[in-house]
Amino acid sequence: MLVHAVRDRQTGAPMSKARILGQMLLAKLPAPVVGMVYSGRLAQVDGRRIDPKAQAIGDLINAVRDPAAPQTLEDSRAGIRKMCELFDLPCPDAVTKTDILLPGAAGDRPARIYDAVQAGHDGLRPTLLYLHGGGWVQGDLDTHDGLCGRLALWAEIRVVSYDYRLAPEHKYPAAADDVLAVFSALRDRGGDWGVDAARLAVGGDSAGANLTAGLLHDLAGLGAAMPAAQLLIYPGVDISLDSRSMVMLADAYVLTAERIRWYLDFYFEADADRRDPRASPILSDRLAGQPPALVIAAGHDPLWDDALGYAAKLREAGGEVDLLEYPGQVHGFMSLTRTIPQGLEATRAAADWLRRQIGG
Repeated sequence: MLVHAVRDRQTGAPMSKARILGQMLLAKLPAPVVGMVYSGRLAQVDGRRIDPKAQAIGDLINAVRDPAAPQTLEDSRAGIRKMCELFDLPCPDAVTKTDILLPGAAGDRPARIYDAVQAGHDGLRPTLLYLHGGGWVQGDLDTHDGLCGRLALWAEIRVVSYDYRLAPEHKYPAAADDVLAVFSALRDRGGDWGVDAARLAVGGDSAGANLTAGLLHDLAGLGAAMPAAQLLIYPGVDISLDSRSMVMLADAYVLTAERIRWYLDFYFEADADRRDPRASPILSDRLAGQPPALVIAAGHDPLWDDALGYAAKLREAGGEVDLLEYPGQVHGFMSLTRTIPQGLEATRAAADWLRRQIGG
């Protein structure tokens, strides 16, 4: 059961199942109604007031996933799958999906191709290689099925979702090595999978955006061909965890600073250099010459300053950067589209940007 006895975020008192179910109903109500219910009680940080629907879903997630209770990695992995199942819209019916295997650094890895090509438009296609989020320890092809399908449909491109190796079974840099291997394969042998290598973009959310930025650092160091574009959705690029937003939003809805540290402890070996730019790309000295970037930031996410700071550094290095700010949103809002309308709005904006960059 997803619903179980937890404690209220503010009072510490046990929350009843009835209250949890009431919070579920509230999260499904129209935004104006939710706003009236939360009148005077919306969270605000550094002048950024949370979106009422985001607070409703945040309260609901906290109700079913007690942020103070110990949790095993197995529980966490099951939880993200259940959260996406309950709160994200499914992949559109108009999108075809094909499960395949693609190269990784230590052998083939599962992947999924999304396509919404109309009859008569076969052949090599503009493609987004998508890297899912999940703190490097969870998430898979299914947790991001809806988001990848919507991007494929709305951008009129092919999306290849890739299941890189997860920690702690495979510590850093296993995931980064897998991403370099699969991008190199798609770039060099794209025709094998219907990919137009000249119109190949890379992107991801959260940890997936971290891996995207790390990939660009790797490619620059190798002097290798870059992707045509990069999509960075609420990226985690500063492993120091000492930004203002990380401090001010340490107890944020959906993703807390403590939970990020929990992920990182699984991801890294005890003696790993967390300042390696592959892991903390904001420290990269190879930002010049990178492809156009779209960075999406959520204002009630500890990673808010990661997104803004990395966009600024790319611009300082001469890069073309579009920054979309959603000051009232929480981490993961683009995968919470059953309850947060702005998740669809942001996905549509990302799809429009991809269509402009690599063509539909």
